[in-house]
Amino acid sequence: MKAIWRGRVIAESGRTREAHGYRYFPRDTVRMDLLRKARKTKSDLACPHGVQFYDVAGKTARSKRAAWSYEAPRAGMKRVDRWISFWDDVRIR
Repeated sequence: MKAIWRGRVIAESGRTREAHGYRYFPRDTVRMDLLRKARKTKSDLACPHGVQFYDVAGKTARSKRAAWSYEAPRAGMKRVDRWISFWDDVRIR
């Protein structure tokens, strides 16, 4: 599977996992150089899974909070601990 942002492949893996309707990629298959940690909101801080959102950013474009990872997942989400998922401007194929 691939995660594609504005024509660029930002993640590619044959071992993705699905959780709650989203596809997660192992962190080592994600172009982390294109992700920037987003500032945490009150809602983020209240998340029981320790969510961290990321902006996807290139030289001239940015998609705010288009990726996320659970940094301290509880039961049910542990299988995607620190894996990255995408939405909004990022297409999954």
